[in-house]
Amino acid sequence: MTDLIILAMLLGGPKHGYQLKHEAGLLLGQRVLHDNLVYPLLRRFANKKWVKRQEVPGERGQTRQQYSLTALGRRELVARLSEFSERDAASWDAFRFRVSMFWLLEPEVCERVLKARAEFLQAQTVQMKAIQRGFELNRYAAEVINQTLARTRSELAWIERLHKLEKSRKGKAGDYGDGV
Repeated sequence: MTDLIILAMLLGGPKHGYQLKHEAGLLLGQRVLHDNLVYPLLRRFANKKWVKRQEVPGERGQTRQQYSLTALGRRELVARLSEFSERDAASWDAFRFRVSMFWLLEPEVCERVLKARAEFLQAQTVQMKAIQRGFELNRYAAEVINQTLARTRSELAWIERLHKLEKSRKGKAGDYGDGV
């Protein structure tokens, strides 16, 4: 998912690798991403022509690399965001990231993502209730199950709100703006 985040961060315009390391790190809940993660991805993206690398003057006279998303890179990002596997549906981070990018995706893709996540959560609810019925739980294990069920109910309610937003946007081109 790091590769998708880095590509998405370039939607707003060109950035230096250093800026991408810090901004993507924040989005992923880290302080900063390691050079050995970011720069190989940027090289691979440049080789595939998803990003354009350009030398620009730095603040202290040095030359810096600046990366910008190409049209091919934007198409690749949209295609990859449009894929949403069962594994993605089980991942809170993958789901949340897709939702943040709904402005870029076709309404049918958004609906498919919402449906897949809801189905995962409904199956998780069945599993948690089976654990409640089938096991003698100590107070802390019961708290974990109850918290999981509460979070699942809350997320399912959120998904319903997102469904309503999606239904209201159908047929409204440009409804999401151009920001990341």
